[in-house]
Amino acid sequence: MKRRPLLAGNWKMHTTVMDACELAAEIGKCSAGLEDRDVIIAPPYTVLSEVAHVLQGSNVLVASQNICWEDKGAFTGEISPTMLKSAGGTAALIGHSERRQIFHEDHALINQRVVGALRFGLIPIFCIGETLEERESDKTFEIIEEQIREGLAGVSIDDMKKMVVAYEPVWAIGTGKTASKEQAQEVHAFIRALLEKMFEKDIADSTRILYGGSVKPDNVDELMAQPDIDGALVGGAALNAESFCRIINFT
Repeated sequence: MKRRPLLAGNWKMHTTVMDACELAAEIGKCSAGLEDRDVIIAPPYTVLSEVAHVLQGSNVLVASQNICWEDKGAFTGEISPTMLKSAGGTAALIGHSERRQIFHEDHALINQRVVGALRFGLIPIFCIGETLEERESDKTFEIIEEQIREGLAGVSIDDMKKMVVAYEPVWAIGTGKTASKEQAQEVHAFIRALLEKMFEKDIADSTRILYGGSVKPDNVDELMAQPDIDGALVGGAALNAESFCRIINFT
């Protein structure tokens, strides 16, 4: 089954309103005419509406960097699915390693966010990945399986058709280190096999699995050539229009 590539940029805690609008405009220009792949950017909440406005009419989608599971209520500091959609967003990153590692979001909370995003019709980009210590202790597959089984608890086969999974080895995020194409492919193949066990073969074959972890213009082509890598979740390189445009125009 041929899966449609997806290139996503996570801007993290960067960009003022002016910076964001300029960067979004450049990305919109260089993605024009791309009909065989999808592009998503996840700006900070403070600029999300402006970025969505700049990209209106383009083929670039806008995501939030996290999402609450309720549409409103006493959840200080959160953004609701209805708020995101009203601001022009259609997707949400969930379970990013920085949320897990720095803000101590556990499997149950991440699962709650995934289920909530699905309930409100958003595209969840569900992030998983092991630390350097876990990899060096040969626990990569154990950790990945635990994160997937716990994070996708209660998700139906129909809901899985809307899911995107992003594998980001924590040891390769912002460190300049990148998993080799063989290391990345090995984990992606494991994830796909696990999804087949948990759901069914058609779901496993159709689910897009992105690689994230120091993706750059000079390594994106070899990563995207791997059979089970369907796209990239890009951090630092997504903050530079020239580098991100090269990535989304991978060959």
